[in-house]
Amino acid sequence: MSALLEVRGVSVAFGGVHALRDVSLDVRAGEVLSIVGPNGAGKTTLFNVVSGVRRPHAGSARFDGRELVGMPLHRVARLGIARTYQVVRPFHRLSVVDNVAVAALERERTRTAARRFAREVVASVGLERFADMEASALTLTQRKRLELARALALRPRLILLDEVMAGLTPTEMDEMAEFVLGLRSRGIAAVAGIEHVMRLVMRVSDRIVVLDAGAKIAEGSPAEVMDDPRVIEAYLGAPLSAV
Repeated sequence: MSALLEVRGVSVAFGGVHALRDVSLDVRAGEVLSIVGPNGAGKTTLFNVVSGVRRPHAGSARFDGRELVGMPLHRVARLGIARTYQVVRPFHRLSVVDNVAVAALERERTRTAARRFAREVVASVGLERFADMEASALTLTQRKRLELARALALRPRLILLDEVMAGLTPTEMDEMAEFVLGLRSRGIAAVAGIEHVMRLVMRVSDRIVVLDAGAKIAEGSPAEVMDDPRVIEAYLGAPLSAV
């Protein structure tokens, strides 16, 4: 499979603290790549670099051959990259549909077209019953789905999922895992996700990249990563299936 996203030698420092150290990785067309690691490993910082939120001190990130470093967020989105955030912050006073329509306006030419497409996306993530409800009334699980809907409304080729399982019940996690696995059938070329629930990472991932203290320490299939001594050490000796 060809690389849709190519990250090469990315480093980010906050004062004397290195959030990322010379990180390189690919996200290939057609795959689900999971990025895992202990808290503070640099996972979200990496997503911030790719999505245009933060400029690295060194390195490059190229999407379909286009350099992303220095590109503003809206241009990154128009290229075909969408993301979710750990902390979900919808427009609380807007309806679910209008929250999604705001994102859809990046691709649609009129408000009418944006709202029409937004309703389709809202239905696709299981929020049709709540479409006209204010976002402030949603549960955490529903807000997570709304966050996904806003990302999908950008019609991305690559979607970056930042801990979409966090705070969900085991049943809700399994439902979300099925949803992630189904993203490719919706026209998403590739999925990259940050996640801590290793049971689900092993289930949905084609490949896994492991970060620790800002550096990439392992990469491979779920089985290969699970057996890597460096990964076990990074998780303080805990069995990966339980982390």
